[in-house]
Amino acid sequence: MPGVSGPSDYSQEPPRHPCLKINAKEPFNAEPPRSALISSYVTPVDFFYKRSHGPIPILDNIDRYCVSISGLIGKPKDIYMTDIWKLPKYNVTATLQCAGNRRTAMSKTRTVKGVGWDVSAIGNAVWGGAKLADVLELIDISNCTSTTPFGGKHVEFVSVDKCKEENGGPYKASIPLRQASNPEADVLLAYEMNGKPLNRDHGYPLRVIVPGVIGARSVKWLDSIDIIAEECQGFFMQKDYKMFPPSVNWDNIDWSTRKPQMDFPVQCAICSLEDVDVVKPGKITIKGYATSGGGRGIERVDVSIDGGKTWVEASRYQKAIIPYIADHASSDKWAWVLFEAKADISQSAEIVAKAVDTAANVQPENVEVIWNLRGILNTSWHRVHVRVGHSNM
Repeated sequence: MPGVSGPSDYSQEPPRHPCLKINAKEPFNAEPPRSALISSYVTPVDFFYKRSHGPIPILDNIDRYCVSISGLIGKPKDIYMTDIWKLPKYNVTATLQCAGNRRTAMSKTRTVKGVGWDVSAIGNAVWGGAKLADVLELIDISNCTSTTPFGGKHVEFVSVDKCKEENGGPYKASIPLRQASNPEADVLLAYEMNGKPLNRDHGYPLRVIVPGVIGARSVKWLDSIDIIAEECQGFFMQKDYKMFPPSVNWDNIDWSTRKPQMDFPVQCAICSLEDVDVVKPGKITIKGYATSGGGRGIERVDVSIDGGKTWVEASRYQKAIIPYIADHASSDKWAWVLFEAKADISQSAEIVAKAVDTAANVQPENVEVIWNLRGILNTSWHRVHVRVGHSNM
């Protein structure tokens, strides 16, 4: 693609905030301290988790940069940034979460394969850009189309990013055409994050945002879009990010028996306390995030200070002043909620949080029942242990 130069090594990586916990250096994968996530409803770019599969691409000529759209359509088309900027701009507040969020805790049950993430492979941002549905209209695909006249049923996003899992080829993923062409699904070709141009770590100059779906489908550094008959056959769609039962291991796995994971399940985590913490006796505030996939809101968050024997309901909020009402027009349907509960702690305790979404989906009590060999979708009750002391750790 014109305007692209991709570094062949890791010598030209962008600067990052020193507070990030680096889980892998090459390729770079890092998350912020969990306490940073509850400092604001919208996650600052510096504290948004970084997920990559190869060296960060350099796109050095924005005037020549374009996205080619081809496949099962009438006529291929190259879309330049000037074309994107001419389309109506939408700002969508959406939470992105890596499917491997909380993998480290799952690996304590039984070893799993993948980057070790704590609870911060998640973030909430205001993404600005054009709706993919509007872009598809430029190639004569109408809103809410399931199949093109030429048999196209899926929209594949191909990245500039090259990765070893694709044998040096590009990272890619797809979503159904009916979702891509539906304006209500809010799928974006985004060029802004929190009101500023995307930085290199997050996909400059253009990336896909697929709200309510695991982060792996929101392809960064977009190179091309293909309208295809079947879902993408790339590694990360077919040989990764699939949910298997605990009985499956690396000797008996058959990747073809499971569909690629799309929506993420209901999830929450406590962020005001570490997994093992010391608190002063008396009142403490328990804060964290809760979210669910598919645009489902959070109906409630339950908090326990006795390991799950008794519960209190936490307060939930998104934006200041405006009360959060799940699935209400005033709330951001694709975004997390932050929660808060107060409790009196006089002795050592196991503090637990669990969320319930608007479809009454609830987090599983134990990680053992959802253990899977890739360590994805750890949505079990989040537990932290505190002991009472008179000094901070």
